[in-house]
Amino acid sequence: MVQQFANTPEGQEAESILRACVHCGFCTATCPTYQELNDERDGPRGRIYLMKMFLEGEEITEKTRDHLDRCLT
Repeated sequence: MVQQFANTPEGQEAESILRACVHCGFCTATCPTYQELNDERDGPRGRIYLMKMFLEGEEITEKTRDHLDRCLT
């Protein structure tokens, strides 16, 4: 499934966006779920790491899905 997604225009756009992140952490200051839960995986930077893991072929667990689903945007 990952390879099928990676070869789509959406997958290529997602990878481009994810690779553009420099992991500075400035985004966490404006992320409501990070502010509330204080868990890196519930902030933008942490979610980017989780999405990169998916695109690189890692299995998505229920816990990972929970972190991704908490995003409010």
